[in-house]
Amino acid sequence: MLHESRSRRRRLAPFVVVCAAGVLAAACTSSGTSGTSGSGAGSTSGKSSPSASPAPLSFTPASGATGADPSKGITVTAAKAAIKSVTVTGSGLTGDRAVTGTFNSSRTSWHSNWTLPVAETLTVTAVAAGSGGHQVTQTSTFKTLDPPQTFTTHIFEGYKQQYGVGMPIMLTFSQPIKNRAAVERSLSITTSKPVVGAWYWDNSQTLAFRPRDYWPAHTTVSFVGHLDGVKAAPGLYGMHTLTQQFSIGRSLIVVASAAKHHMKLYRDGKLFARWPISTGRPGKDTPNGTYLTIEKGNPVLMKGPGYRIEVPWSVRFTWTGDYLHDAYWSVGQQGFVNVSHGCVNMRPADAEFYYKMEVPGDPVTVTGSPKPGTWDNGWTHWFLTWPQILNGSALHQAVMAGPNGSTFVDPATLTASTATAPLGTSTPRNSRAG
Repeated sequence: MLHESRSRRRRLAPFVVVCAAGVLAAACTSSGTSGTSGSGAGSTSGKSSPSASPAPLSFTPASGATGADPSKGITVTAAKAAIKSVTVTGSGLTGDRAVTGTFNSSRTSWHSNWTLPVAETLTVTAVAAGSGGHQVTQTSTFKTLDPPQTFTTHIFEGYKQQYGVGMPIMLTFSQPIKNRAAVERSLSITTSKPVVGAWYWDNSQTLAFRPRDYWPAHTTVSFVGHLDGVKAAPGLYGMHTLTQQFSIGRSLIVVASAAKHHMKLYRDGKLFARWPISTGRPGKDTPNGTYLTIEKGNPVLMKGPGYRIEVPWSVRFTWTGDYLHDAYWSVGQQGFVNVSHGCVNMRPADAEFYYKMEVPGDPVTVTGSPKPGTWDNGWTHWFLTWPQILNGSALHQAVMAGPNGSTFVDPATLTASTATAPLGTSTPRNSRAG
């Protein structure tokens, strides 16, 4: 078992911050000449005639406003008219930072889908059609609040990197979040295969999306955090849009029995191998629980009372230094007795084979140990049951993700899961002592 400081553990892999920071300036154009100010301020243009009255449009925030609250978005309304289109322009509004919105059923109202960028000058252009085919275009220009405090968000997953079927989407915030529901609502997930999951707050600065069951193998995932303008606490706003793309690889699952001294390796949904192992000796017991692989090295320097050794083919699954690794020195005890300092000892050929297939997020379940697992000693999200995950969400809602994005749904409306352990999900209460 490897002993090392907590600061070292937290630095084991770089976080990735992806901010859309385009500087393309956009401008509004409309046909005709400028007219008088319409309702909600702004210019009006288009055809006019003595018998046709303009379609009055109202804008919130009003044109000329400064310090507009970005968390409230934009609303455009029309009286006795149907709104045909609304566009929002401003410097940097490209890609995932574009301001989009949704009409009501009668198209008399339009509201932006997400919060607005902070400290930004925006121009809203709306086109409406009234009676007699009369069309009017109005614009409104305003500036959003430059907040006294901002927060940034880091995502663990790397760009186009591959992870195991147990991997959560892990976010870390630079400031404590009080309005957790607003943050959850700002997050969108698009997946190539349907996935059900939920957001779970470990603390005020750590949030994770965990699927209800393991991810489907070979799923591509796109994440967008529309955090620019989200009000996370009084005077505290997000100031960037966070995007990331990654994928889930093949299913590779380990179940290691400390009582039976063997581990089962499941690959692509089938039992691939049953290998002899040796886990932690009495007093140094390997803790029970469903963990996820974190990192690996060949070799890894392991040290403790009475030993210091370079260990080949080592795959970590706890912060306190539990690994699956090559233990050429204990091959004679593997399959019969537990002799390690807490790691899972394997034969050299088995350890090398597993090492070369493993990616971060592959599930590793330890069973049959007298020692319980400890929450947060590793990526322990699969210690929790699905109801516990839902309870850790500020919204207490499930997330349904697919090729068209994600939506929040009442968990009671979901079809019951048919996944079973160990291939499809983790066993409830898996971290308890055996």
